Amino acid sequence: MDKRPIGVMDSGLGGLSVVRVMQKRMPNESIIFVGDEGHFPYGTKTQAQVQGLALKIGHFLMQHDIKMMIIACNTATAAALSALQEELPVPVIGVIQPGAKTAVAQPKHDRIGVIATEGTTKTGAYVKTIKSLNPDVTVVAKATQPLVSVVEHDEVGTTKAQQLVDEQLAQYREEPVDVLVLGCTHFPFLANEIKHSLGDQVTLVDPALETVREAHEWLTEHSQLNDASQPTMKLYSTGNVNDLITGADKWLTGSHYHCDHLSLDD
Repeated sequence: MDKRPIGVMDSGLGGLSVVRVMQKRMPNESIIFVGDEGHFPYGTKTQAQVQGLALKIGHFLMQHDIKMMIIACNTATAAALSALQEELPVPVIGVIQPGAKTAVAQPKHDRIGVIATEGTTKTGAYVKTIKSLNPDVTVVAKATQPLVSVVEHDEVGTTKAQQLVDEQLAQYREEPVDVLVLGCTHFPFLANEIKHSLGDQVTLVDPALETVREAHEWLTEHSQLNDASQPTMKLYSTGNVNDLITGADKWLTGSHYHCDHLSLDD
C-alpha cells in the first residue's frame, strides 16, 4: 500500500474529467490537481512552451511527494510526455496512447474521427498512434479549439454550446465516422451535445477511462494502491481559483477538496 497522492495536470478545467473517473475507479486515492488556467489555452502555444509549463508543473507535483503523474491534457501529452518520463522519478501516464487503443478496440472502427485542440492536431500524435495500432484505419482529425472555451466558461448545456458543437462537427456529418475520439479532456463534458449532433451510431471514446484503467493496473501490479479510507484532494489553479471551484462543484459532485492558487512564474 502507498498512501502518497497521484498528481494530475491539465491546461485548465478539462482535466477534472479525468479526476472524476479516478474517483470512481480508485476512490481511496488522494489526488493533487493543477489546472494551468493562467496559461490557458495550451492548444495555441508552441510545443516548447507547453513542454516548459508541463515540466514546471511536474516538479511542483514532485514537491508534494506524488507516486504517479497523469497528464490529463492531450496537448501536453503530445508535447511533454517523453520529457516528463525522463525527468521525473515516478511513472508518468498520458492520455493519447490509451485513447487510441480504445478507439481501435471498438467492434466497428474502419473510420475514426479525432477532435482535439490545434496543438494536438498539428502534432499528428493521434493519427500516428492509431495508424501504428492499425494501419488500415482511416483517421479523420479535426481541430475544434473553440469547444475548449465553452467548457472553461461554464456554457455546457446551453443553446450556444449546441450550436458551436454542430458547427465544429459539420465535417463528420458529411464524412461519417464509426468512432469519435474526444481528444481533449474538456470534450467529455460536451458528450450530450456531441451525441445530439452526430447521433447514437457514432461511438464516443473518452481517453480518460482507459488512462485511469492503465493507472489502476500499474498501481495494482506494483502494490501501490491506497487501501486506506478518507483520501484527500487538493486542487490548484494558476488562474482564477473561483473558476476552478465552480468547475469542481459542478463536475466533482459531493467531493471534499481544498482549492488554492499556484504561481508557476515565480
